[in-house]
Amino acid sequence: MELLISGPEGSPTRVELRKATLSLGRSADNDLAYPEDPWLSRYHLCFEQHDGGWFVKDCASRNGTVVNASSLKEPHKIRTGDRIYAGHLTIEVRESTETHKPVVSFIPHEEEKITREATIVTSLDKVLGKAGTGTQPDRDISLGTARVVGALIRAGQELASHRPLEELFQVILKLALSAMEARRGVILTLEDNDLVVRASEGAGFSISTSIRDRVIREKCSLVVSDAMLDDALRQQKSIVMQRVRSIMAVPLQTRDRVIGLIYVDNGSVLRPFGQEDLDLLTVMANVAAIRIEHARLAEVEQAEKLMELELAQASEIQRTLLPTEAPRYTGYDLAGYNLPCHTVGGDYYDFVPYEDGRLAIVVGDVSGKGLPAALLMSSLQARVQMLRETGPDPSSAVCVLNRNLAERCPLGKFITFFYTLLDPTTGRLQYTNAGHNYPILLRANGKIEKLFGNGMVMGLFPIVQYELKETRLNPGDLLALYSDGVTEARSATTGEELGEDRLADFLVHHRTESSDGIVQALTDYVRNWSGGSSFADDFTVVLVKHL
Repeated sequence: MELLISGPEGSPTRVELRKATLSLGRSADNDLAYPEDPWLSRYHLCFEQHDGGWFVKDCASRNGTVVNASSLKEPHKIRTGDRIYAGHLTIEVRESTETHKPVVSFIPHEEEKITREATIVTSLDKVLGKAGTGTQPDRDISLGTARVVGALIRAGQELASHRPLEELFQVILKLALSAMEARRGVILTLEDNDLVVRASEGAGFSISTSIRDRVIREKCSLVVSDAMLDDALRQQKSIVMQRVRSIMAVPLQTRDRVIGLIYVDNGSVLRPFGQEDLDLLTVMANVAAIRIEHARLAEVEQAEKLMELELAQASEIQRTLLPTEAPRYTGYDLAGYNLPCHTVGGDYYDFVPYEDGRLAIVVGDVSGKGLPAALLMSSLQARVQMLRETGPDPSSAVCVLNRNLAERCPLGKFITFFYTLLDPTTGRLQYTNAGHNYPILLRANGKIEKLFGNGMVMGLFPIVQYELKETRLNPGDLLALYSDGVTEARSATTGEELGEDRLADFLVHHRTESSDGIVQALTDYVRNWSGGSSFADDFTVVLVKHL
C-alpha cells in the first residue's frame, strides 16, 4: 500500500507504507514534513500499522483531518481509494506500484499482412445480433450456453459490488482469464490518446499495431488462432519465449465509444481460442466497460462533493478573516461589505485600529479568482494584522507588505492595494495606493475628488518605494473605497462597464443615507446593472462618512 501526496503546487509525491508508523506535519522532525503549509499543525496526523492493517490518526491538529468527506475523530482503517485531506494536502491511498509493471510493446504490422486464415473477426453489434436471432448453430449448444451463462453470471456478481476503480480493473482481468481459460492477459485504457496498462497477469506482451488499431478505431474483436502462422508475430522474441500460440483482443466499448482494450493469449499446450471465446469476451468487455465508466463517474461525483465541502469550509474560514462589523468612532459612520463571485474570492478589506487611536482602513484585490486568490488573500490578511503592533504610516506599511509578499508570491500573481490611515480626532487622512482603484471622496459641497496614487502593485518586486499622500476628511464628507468588481461590472443589455462616473453619481444620490444603507443600495444597483444574482468578479466596498 502506498500514499500519493499532492499539494497546491508541484508534482505529487509517492510514499510507500513500510515503517510501523509514519508522521506528517509542519515540524521538520516528522517523517513527512511540510513546513510551508500554514494550515498544518506541527504534528498533524500519523499512519500506524496494527491489527493486520494501516490506520490514519489525527494528532489533535488545529484545523482537523478529513477522510472521504468526514472529519476524522477516531483512527480510521485506510483502504485503497481513500482520500485524506490535511491542510493544503490531498493524500490518496493506492495499491503499491513497487511491483514490476508489465511492458506492452506494439509490433509494426500492416493490415494486409495479417494472415486471414488464422484470424477471426467480430464486433459487439454482430454478437448482440446473433444472440437476438435465437438460432441454435449446433447440437452442443447446451454445453456452450452453460459456460457462457456461468461466465456472465460471475461477471455480473463481481461487477455489481462497489469497488475502487483500480481494484475493478484487476477483477475484470481475472474474470476474463477465467472465462477464456487463458494464462496471460492485460487491460489497457485510453488516457489522453495513449494506451495505459491498468491490470495485467504476465509480462512481455507484444501486440500487433494493426490489431490494436482495428480494436480501438473500428471497434473490432479479433482472434489470431495460431500466431505461428503470422510472419510478423512469429518473429517477435517475446512471442517465442512466452510460447504464445493463440491471441485475442477485444474493445472495452460503451455504446459507440471505445475506452480501451482487453488482450489475452494462450500457449501451445492449451486450446486455441475460437468464435465462441471471442463472442463471450466481447460481451464481457462491454459489461466491464459500462461498469468502469460508472465507477469513473462515481469518482468524479465524489471528488466534486469533496471539492464543494472544501470550498464551503474555505468560505467559512475566509468569512472569519474579514470584519464581522465596522468599528464605531464618535462622529463617523463606517461600513464594509465583500461578496466573492465564487464560493471564495481574492478581495480583501479590513479595519485595523492603532493603539494611539488612529484607524487603518485597507482594501486589496488579488489577481485571479477562486481558491488560489483566496489563499493569497489570507496570507495578506495575516501580514496586515501584524502591522498593528508597530503602527506604521501607510507608505511604510505597504513597503513592508510588498517586500514580504514578493518573496513568496507565486509567479504571475500580484495584489492591488490601498492603505489609508484616519485620525478620527482631526479627520487627517494619510494614504498610499499600490495599483488599486482610485477611491472616491465626495465632499460636503458636492465636489468629487479621487485619491490618486501611482504606486506599483504588490508582489512583483521586493524593493519598491511607495508614495505617502495626505488629505482631510471634513464633516459631511464621504469616502468610498472599492474593488474593480464594482466599477467593471458590465451591463447585461449593452455590455458597458458601470464605471467610476456612475459610481460617483450613485454616491451623490444616496449620500444622505447611512453607510450600511448605501452599501446595500449599491449592491442591489450593481446586481440590477449586471442583470443577475451573481457577479462576474469579486465585489468589495468600504464607506467612511464624517458625520
